[in-house]
Amino acid sequence: MKKLRIGFVGVGCISGIYLENITKLFREIEIAGVCDLVREKSENAAKNYPIPKIYNDMYELFADPDVDIVLNITRPADHYEVTRAALLAGKHVYSEKPLAAEFSQGLELVKLANEKGLMLGGAPDTFLGAGLETCRRLIDDGYIGKPIGCAARMVGHGPESWHPDPEFFYKPGGGPMMDMGPYYITALVNMLGRVKSVCGMTNISYPERTCTCKEHFGEKITVETPTSINGILQFESGAMGSIYTTFDVDHTSGVALEVYGSEGTLYCPDPNTFGGEVRLLRHGQREPKAVPLLYKYEGNSRALGLADMAKAIATGRAPRAGCQQTLHVLEVITSIIKSGETHEFINLTTDYKRPEPMVWSELDGILD
Repeated sequence: MKKLRIGFVGVGCISGIYLENITKLFREIEIAGVCDLVREKSENAAKNYPIPKIYNDMYELFADPDVDIVLNITRPADHYEVTRAALLAGKHVYSEKPLAAEFSQGLELVKLANEKGLMLGGAPDTFLGAGLETCRRLIDDGYIGKPIGCAARMVGHGPESWHPDPEFFYKPGGGPMMDMGPYYITALVNMLGRVKSVCGMTNISYPERTCTCKEHFGEKITVETPTSINGILQFESGAMGSIYTTFDVDHTSGVALEVYGSEGTLYCPDPNTFGGEVRLLRHGQREPKAVPLLYKYEGNSRALGLADMAKAIATGRAPRAGCQQTLHVLEVITSIIKSGETHEFINLTTDYKRPEPMVWSELDGILD
């Protein structure tokens, strides 16, 4: 198979692991070039990785016939404009989460991709890792019986203490549900299927945040998006779930993701990771037992979904981290936030079919 070539739009914090894995792990893709509004970031990346080209801007990248897939790792509020421009230029796109800052924008992007016959997909791809794929297999094989409920928690005090530029986390398109919710919601729909309806409650606990990161120490951020969000999910299967995300507290305890069934409970790994411990408590047992991971990619395997998309383009199959999933997840998240504003249940409109599970390959970095 000819290697498909990836053009990076954005060379910020998350780009390092993409560069690492594309150059050292995934054998069916390679880097075409990179661009960033701050050229120094591109130049620094080129010092550490074999990057053939540094583009002056994203439009120069889009015009390059050597670029097969655009990797959009800009800020969340910019995802829509960058992805739209790339699609209009005739490029397949893989975007960091979320697909867009607003559901209407996500709908437009998916429509545009379909009209142009282009693939559109994106993060998170952690659901393809060994941990969550093992969880899905246990559920599908009946180890917890009929799925009845689930609970997810992402609890922390926000990124202003460590992120070099944290302001966007507290503006529209940011917040804990838009930032971290995609990991949890993607994991849940991949295990349990389509979400039918949601409701939510939201709050801004602190209208102003003080940065303690060294780059902006002491600077104030005005909060313009909810920082504590509680959502209730009704799955099409009949299962019910809850998700709580917050940037407002310091400590939590317990497992971040649990799935409850008629015959047992599944304790899942952190959905922001590819591996992690999977534990199963069957009916009648006193303590949960660890389950061996049944799939590959236990380490930080970001770009796994991108590599899968490249293989899908080459073979004509559907991508596992495709836009039917990223759009459904975006609707779940934005509807929970909207419900917090309107105090009503919201019925979802997007279709969703779980992607095919991962297939074991003898060679790391080669996908089916």
